[in-house]
Amino acid sequence: MATSRPLEPLGDFAYLLLRVVTGLMFAFHGMQKLFGVLSQGRPPVGSQLWFGGVIELVCGLAIAVGFLTAWAALLASGEMAVAYVQFHWKLNFGAGFFPTINKGELALLYSLVFLFIATRGAGGWGLDRRRAAG
Repeated sequence: MATSRPLEPLGDFAYLLLRVVTGLMFAFHGMQKLFGVLSQGRPPVGSQLWFGGVIELVCGLAIAVGFLTAWAALLASGEMAVAYVQFHWKLNFGAGFFPTINKGELALLYSLVFLFIATRGAGGWGLDRRRAAG
């Protein structure tokens, strides 16, 4: 029986890669903000950008290891939605409406990917599964 989706058997593994790589990339953004890793500077402690860095580091690591995945991904999705609207789109309905123009592609994409992860949780591989079993 032929299938129109030949990679379907790899779906769970592909989801694991999506979750881990996205989580680690997000955590790295937090490390840049909080610790100045490969960055030009750090935001002041207690500022909105600093709190964003905390969310990025903590939620990114939680998503990568699959710990409280749905909640971490929901928080990360919300942070990126706020970042997109506040820092990129700025409710500009002209050319600035488009993510390629307002340089918000990454924030918008992160927001949607994390929303997807929030709906799926950790999947088969992650600490959430161990927590539920124990």
